[in-house]
Amino acid sequence: MSAVALRCDADADRMLAHLRERFAEVFPVTGSAGDGAGGDAGGNPDEGADGSADAAVRFAPVADRGSFAFASAPGRLEVAGNHVDHQGGRVISSAIGERTWGLAAENGGRLVRVAMEGFGTDVIDLDDADWRAPHGVETQSSAALLRGMLAAYDEAGGTLRGFDLATCSEVPAGCGLSSSAAFEVMVGAVLEGLFGPGPFAGVSAPATGQDAAEGEGDCFVPLNPVALALAGVTAEQRYFGKPCGAQDQLASACGGTVLLDFASAVPQVTPLAFDATGVGYAVVLIDSRQDHSVHTEEFASVPADMRMVANHLGVARLGDTTADVLLANLQDVRAALGDGRAMRALHYFDEVARVDRQREALEAGDFPLFLKCVRLSGASSAQFLQNVSPRDTGSGERQPAMLIQGLCAHLLSEEGAWRIHGGGFGGSVLALVPRAEVADFMETMDKLLGYRACREVVVGGPGVLARRLS
Repeated sequence: MSAVALRCDADADRMLAHLRERFAEVFPVTGSAGDGAGGDAGGNPDEGADGSADAAVRFAPVADRGSFAFASAPGRLEVAGNHVDHQGGRVISSAIGERTWGLAAENGGRLVRVAMEGFGTDVIDLDDADWRAPHGVETQSSAALLRGMLAAYDEAGGTLRGFDLATCSEVPAGCGLSSSAAFEVMVGAVLEGLFGPGPFAGVSAPATGQDAAEGEGDCFVPLNPVALALAGVTAEQRYFGKPCGAQDQLASACGGTVLLDFASAVPQVTPLAFDATGVGYAVVLIDSRQDHSVHTEEFASVPADMRMVANHLGVARLGDTTADVLLANLQDVRAALGDGRAMRALHYFDEVARVDRQREALEAGDFPLFLKCVRLSGASSAQFLQNVSPRDTGSGERQPAMLIQGLCAHLLSEEGAWRIHGGGFGGSVLALVPRAEVADFMETMDKLLGYRACREVVVGGPGVLARRLS
């Protein structure tokens, strides 16, 4: 078992113990210790006196419950390919060590009751006529993601009954590590663990790393990571309201490091070896403390602009045409759509070509070339894609992610590499730092920014995992 899988195994034991305690507190059984006033027959929780959804939450007791399902899914690191997945391009992505965890059990009714540590509670009544439909009041919330995954499972032929779910997460929200994708994929795995085999069921034996989730007497739940991921994309697009591609969900579900090709309707997943530590580098994420999740409209403008150029060229996505066609029609595109959209389209074609070079560099062991491509990618995102800093205020006075990239250039020069990470508009900056210099780099960066901004990331962890507990 790899060191990353061993870490996942140890974390699973710790998180399972935590969630068992949390579950017993939040979802009591009639006659259990602590059963008394609190919660109502409709399944709504009591909340703390301060209104916090995490303070002394307790749902109405149930008479009995079924066996437990325990699931988790990792956040993801975008290694190569910025804003190309939604246009049929190619990316390289890795699962990280931090994960989102869930413990669930049937409650004998028709209510889905969820307590999300740090994110409040939600109740969905499966007997409501419109429970499958998106609810506008839930847009950009965990409740929307939950409803979307339940609807995807149901619409694909899965059987749903009422259940209780307690969750917690190590994946920080709002800094580009795909906490929402991890949540979606984890919820899908919980559904298979409780009600499967269903539409997210997969192979009959654990995939690489999935044995890390096994405990004595427990039952491994076979999962289809691509089916889980695509359901998560639907939940995020239709219910959460973010026009994302499928990179985040696939990276979380599949685990390891993978090349993802979105040219076809079903994305192609190819495992890759990415071992920065083995060649003397550390992977560091630097938090800009500018929450990218509040800039969804600016994020949405990127795929929208690219689609406009593609449509102008007579295709649905930029991946359905070529850079030569764009350049042959450049004057027309500029006149009709403007230079900003033309630059974003040019970024797409150059970025996909860089991903191919980075894959070849990794396969050939040419890490200097890989680093060079990372730097070029960062420059293209900043100059042409223009997704590093949000522009909604129009002032330009606060551009922390761009400042961080400037500091990386100053501190690392050509010895390392850096680029905006994920969707951008704040979030995090990815830096590849020589191992011998990483401690000084992180200390200096934290000091310059005035807060603990840097985190070294464990790359290549297991993907989605689930088991039924004995």
